[in-house]
Amino acid sequence: MKNKILFGVSFLGVLLACIAAYLFARQKPAQPPLFQPASNPYGNGIYAEGIIESEQRSGSNISIYPEVPGTVKKVLVNEGDAVRAGQPLLVLDDSIQRATAEQQRAQAQAAQSLLEELRAEPRPENLDIAAAQVEAARASLKTAKDALDKQQAAFRSDPRTVSRDALDAAINANSVASANLVVAQRQFDLTKAGAWSYDIKNQTSQYEALYKASLSSAALLAKYTLRAPADGSVLQLNTTVGSYVSPQGAYDPYSEASDPVLVLGTPQTSMHVRSYIDEILVSQLPDPHHMKAQMTIRGTTTTIPLHYERIQPFVSPKLELSDQRQERVDVRVLPVIFSFDKPKGVNIYPGELVDVYVGN
Repeated sequence: MKNKILFGVSFLGVLLACIAAYLFARQKPAQPPLFQPASNPYGNGIYAEGIIESEQRSGSNISIYPEVPGTVKKVLVNEGDAVRAGQPLLVLDDSIQRATAEQQRAQAQAAQSLLEELRAEPRPENLDIAAAQVEAARASLKTAKDALDKQQAAFRSDPRTVSRDALDAAINANSVASANLVVAQRQFDLTKAGAWSYDIKNQTSQYEALYKASLSSAALLAKYTLRAPADGSVLQLNTTVGSYVSPQGAYDPYSEASDPVLVLGTPQTSMHVRSYIDEILVSQLPDPHHMKAQMTIRGTTTTIPLHYERIQPFVSPKLELSDQRQERVDVRVLPVIFSFDKPKGVNIYPGELVDVYVGN
């Protein structure tokens, strides 16, 4: 009985082993690819990774950073909006700087008013007062002189009628009145001459200094409004109302890096492709005058012919595609820029990666 059970278990094990061997040995047919991979249209074409950019005569998209730090008060555009050169894009909280600019403007206006006051001297009212003081001093001198003449005439007639003290007092009063007339006349001349040239020069310098300080403060106040440096469209908006931004950009909590506050590109009718040619393939690049290129949009079979624009003549580490500046890579690439007209009905956006083949 035990031998029968043992043979039965052995037979079952052999049967299971055969079934497993059959199942594992059977080859499953490969699934078809989700899309047709990009193919080389040229006999000796060079492959390169490319990234879509808006059309720029030089450089790449315009990254906008504020020149002053602050809290975002208003966002005046949305992603995808077309903007004109000089159009306000974003406003930072400028309450402190605005008060400072108004204070310095008021100081400059006060200095200007004082300068105009000095240049307008003499004031007619002050000149009239000085002239009246001269007339009063002249009248006082005449009174003192008449009294002295009477005292001297009486003394000459009979020295006993006038005391020596009274005569000396009359002489002193006449001298004082004469000196007062001289002082009043000189005060009139000083008033009539107006402000001293050195006072005007000093006040002019103070006004110019305060005026330039107010201009500097007003220019700094204008920095709290970010404006479009050129016509284009808003590609990225990396901040919102209430967020803090600085000249280093806006903090991205996901990447823990600082991004541009805004990124502008040109209108997306004509676009560029920045292709990165591996340094070991640079020697195989065809002559730019005979260079041809074609790009394939990843995930589709759409191919678009490219037109050569320029080569950025600087081989750099291949960091642009990942945008990780702290990443250490050994691959160095040469950027070659092509242009193309955006086809109708095809969705293409700046920042999209594409496959590029370069040939002749």
